[in-house]
Amino acid sequence: MKKLCVVTGNRAEYGILKPLIDIINNDYELELQLIVTGMHLSPEFGLTYKEIENDGFKIDEKVEMLLSSDTAQGITKSMGICMIGFADSFERLSPDLVILLGDRYEVLSVASAAMVAQIPIVHLYGGETGAGTIDNMIRHAITKMSYLHFTSTEYYRKRVIQLGENPNRVFNVGSLGIENIKTLKLLSKEELEKELNFHINDRTILCTFHPLSLEPSIAYDQFNEILLGFDRIEGLRIIFTKCNSDTGGRIINDMIDQYVLSHPMNSIVFFSLGTLKYLSTVKYVKAVVGNSSSGIIEVPSLSTYTINIGKRQDGRIQCESIINCKTNRDDVYRKLNLVIRKSKLQKINNPYDNKNTSKSIIDTIKKEIIAKQLQEKTFYDLQINEYLDNKEN
Repeated sequence: MKKLCVVTGNRAEYGILKPLIDIINNDYELELQLIVTGMHLSPEFGLTYKEIENDGFKIDEKVEMLLSSDTAQGITKSMGICMIGFADSFERLSPDLVILLGDRYEVLSVASAAMVAQIPIVHLYGGETGAGTIDNMIRHAITKMSYLHFTSTEYYRKRVIQLGENPNRVFNVGSLGIENIKTLKLLSKEELEKELNFHINDRTILCTFHPLSLEPSIAYDQFNEILLGFDRIEGLRIIFTKCNSDTGGRIINDMIDQYVLSHPMNSIVFFSLGTLKYLSTVKYVKAVVGNSSSGIIEVPSLSTYTINIGKRQDGRIQCESIINCKTNRDDVYRKLNLVIRKSKLQKINNPYDNKNTSKSIIDTIKKEIIAKQLQEKTFYDLQINEYLDNKEN
């Protein structure tokens, strides 16, 4: 029986990984190892590891890493603590491989520890891009440490290959987040309003806005412009979710708290809604507003508009339900006013949608890693391979 270790550092990430965790947990050929770290273990972010336990999963290790700081210095120290903790956890658990998702700094620390311990890394979702953050550098660094790759579109698969990864180990499987939309029974509007204690009408939006880690000094000004744009829309109702523990995140979270205090009748805030309530909220609101990747990837599959503010998601493949917006009050007002006047979207063709994503991932892991002898990674150079192919012909 092979030991597959899944690592999760925050609630949103866990929600995406959950169908994969379910499959591993119920597979008689596999043993699930689950390690939680990061925001899951922080009282500030709601001690969300308890939700994982409530779902019936056994947590094998809890690796503390968060310092009470969102400065570059504090995050760097947290990364060091994380790497030390995972060195010990990997020694104790001795997994056959580690499954990592995304591009956050804690994932980079975990990948570094796994690489040195010579544990093969399975990475979801490489090849994607954005702007204004260190996420791109982290994501591509994890790609180079990883042995097996799963991407959300064919375009991103080609980009991972461009980074020197062997095409035989790079697979386009679509988004796990969209699989959640297909498989979860979402709450009714009445159930959701009761859960949130908040009325949702055709002028209700869901807002999540993250700071740009390469430009943390402008977080206040950017989010203030967004709030001023909101204030110009008569009757607007806003459901806020807070930022992660990124540089500048506390600035925005404090601004949200102050806004909700001064607008108690038409706004509400949550640290995070969790997968079921989040997707249910997306289904019933008029638009998702901000700069979260979810607005690009999952939201269109629920036939809801996305107002994508700023450059954080620049470079990601987008479909027709996404409206791009500048980070100033006038453009926020114009784009939001435009969407409020629009009728409900019909079914959207989402480029991140694929069939049986979690099953495809596990079947491929069994075939490519578990059933085969692992080979040392070499750099797959496109120009050299094209030259050799032409020479042979």
